[in-house]
Amino acid sequence: MLFKEKQLKAIKEGRVSLAFRCWTKPTVKKGSLLHTSVGVLTILDIKEVKAVAISAKDVQLAGFENKEALLQSLRQNDNGNIYRIRLAFHSEDPRIELRSQTEISSGELQVLHEKLQRLDAFSKEGAWTIKILKLIKKHPRMRAIELAGKTGFEKDWLKINIRKLKNLGLTISHETGYEIAPLGNYLLSHPPKEK
Repeated sequence: MLFKEKQLKAIKEGRVSLAFRCWTKPTVKKGSLLHTSVGVLTILDIKEVKAVAISAKDVQLAGFENKEALLQSLRQNDNGNIYRIRLAFHSEDPRIELRSQTEISSGELQVLHEKLQRLDAFSKEGAWTIKILKLIKKHPRMRAIELAGKTGFEKDWLKINIRKLKNLGLTISHETGYEIAPLGNYLLSHPPKEK
C-alpha cells in the first residue's frame, strides 16, 4: 500500500486517518503494520464501501479537498471494489536507528554477512547482495529502472530485493532512488573473513 510523502506526513501528524483504495482484493488486513518513510503505520480497520456511502467527513479525514478528487484518485482500477481503510501512526521506524549505526560488533557483523549469504543462496539470480550494495553506493539516488539496466536484473525483482537490504538497515529509500546507509558502508568496508 503506497502513499505520497505529503500523505505520510499528514498521517504521522494525525491530520489524515483514512485512506481509500480500489482493489479486486484487499492488500492489507486489520492489524497490519506498514513500514514507510515516516515510520510504521497500523491498519486499524478495513471495510468495503460504496462510493455513495463516502461522507464529507470521510473525504476530509482522507486529506482530499472534495469527494470528486477522492474518487478520481481511485479511477486507476475501475474493476475493483472501494475499501475504506482506517489507519494511524504506530511508531518510529526501527530501521532508522539500525541503518544509522557506523560501527557494530564483530558478532553482529558476522550475523549480517550470514543473512546476506542466505539471501544469495536462496536467489535464482545467484550472489546479488554485495553487487547491488556496491552499485547503490556508486550511484546514489539512481532509480530502480536505471539500476536494473546496469545489472541486467528485472526492475520489479530489483525493487523487492532492495527492500530486503533496507529491512536489514543497509540501504535508504528516497522518493527517487536509493542510497547506501551508514551501516551498509560499514558492512562493505568489512568483508566476511575467509574460513
